[in-house]
Amino acid sequence: MRYIGGKTLLLDNIQNTINEYTKNAKSIIDIFAGSGTVSNFLKKQGYHVISNDLLYFSYAISRGTIGINQTPVFDRLNENPIQLLNEIDISIPGSTDYIYQNYSPNKHCERMYFQNENALRIDRIRKQIEEWKITGKINYDGYYYLLSSLLLAVPYVANITGTFGAYLKYWDKRTYNKLTLEAPEITPAKECDCYCGDYTELLPTQADILYADPPYNSREYLPNYHLMETIARYDSPVIKGVTGIREYENQKSPFCKKATVHDAFVKLVRDANTRYIIISYNNEGLISTEELSDICRTYGKPKSFKLIEMDYRRYKNKIPNNKAGLKEQLYFVERG
Repeated sequence: MRYIGGKTLLLDNIQNTINEYTKNAKSIIDIFAGSGTVSNFLKKQGYHVISNDLLYFSYAISRGTIGINQTPVFDRLNENPIQLLNEIDISIPGSTDYIYQNYSPNKHCERMYFQNENALRIDRIRKQIEEWKITGKINYDGYYYLLSSLLLAVPYVANITGTFGAYLKYWDKRTYNKLTLEAPEITPAKECDCYCGDYTELLPTQADILYADPPYNSREYLPNYHLMETIARYDSPVIKGVTGIREYENQKSPFCKKATVHDAFVKLVRDANTRYIIISYNNEGLISTEELSDICRTYGKPKSFKLIEMDYRRYKNKIPNNKAGLKEQLYFVERG
C-alpha cells in the first residue's frame, strides 16, 4: 500500500543505523507504525517489535500481519475464508451497504472512489468478517488477519492517485479490476505487540530502541486515509464534503502544527523509556534540522548524537519529483 512518508526505501538505512550505533538491542517500539512497513521489516530481523498507531486501520493491518506468528486456523468455517470472501454474493444493493451508498456512483451519490461492484464487495466482505467474529466462527487473530487482507486489497481498486484525500473525475484502469483478497504474509518470529493509541501512551513502555516516524508537515493522515479508517471500523459515520470525510478532530497530530511541533518532539525525546532513539524526518519539515538536533542533544547524551542524511524523492502522488535539496534524515541519540 502506498503511504505518505512510507519508509520502504530506507529500511536498510534504519538497520545500518541500529547496527552501527546500538549494542545488544532486542526490542523496538515503532511508535508511528503507519502501514507497518518498518515494524514488519524489524520483526523479520528478529527484534521484539511494539507497534503503535493512532489510526485504527493502521492498527488493524499490523494486528493481522505482524501481530500473529502463524496463519490462523479456520476450522469452524470448514473452508478457506479468503476464497469464500472472494466469491461473496454482491447482488441486490441495499441501504446497509455503506460504502456502495456513499462512495460509488448511484442515485444518492456522485462520489467516484469505487466502481459499484467493488464497493459492494467491500461492504459484503466487511460485514461477513464482522459476522464471523460475532458468532464465534473466527477468533481475534483470524478476524484481524481477514480484515488486514481486505484493507490491503482496497487501494488496488480505488479511483485515487495515491491517497483517499480526493478521487479522480474519470475511472482509472485499476478500478475495473475485481477486488481480490490475498492471504497476508505471516512471519513466524518473535511476538509483536500491537497498539492503537496516542504516542504519549507508549512513551513509558520500556524497550531498547524507540523508532519514531512522525508527520513532517501540516498534512494530517486521517483526511488522506479516511475511507480506510471507515472500512476498518465500519461504523457508518456521519460524513461531510465532496469527499465524504469522517470527523477527525480528536485525531489531529501535534506534529502537524507549527505551534505545537517543538513541544511534541521534546515530549517524545524526553519521556521515551528506551536506551536509544531513532527519528525519521526530513530537512523541509515543520521543525528545522537545527532545532530538532538541539532537542536530541538536550535530552540525550550530546556526544552520542548522530544525524544521517540521504537524498530522497519528494512525495507527490504518481509523479516523481527529484528536485534537489530534499533530504531524508535519521536522528540518532542515546538516552542519558
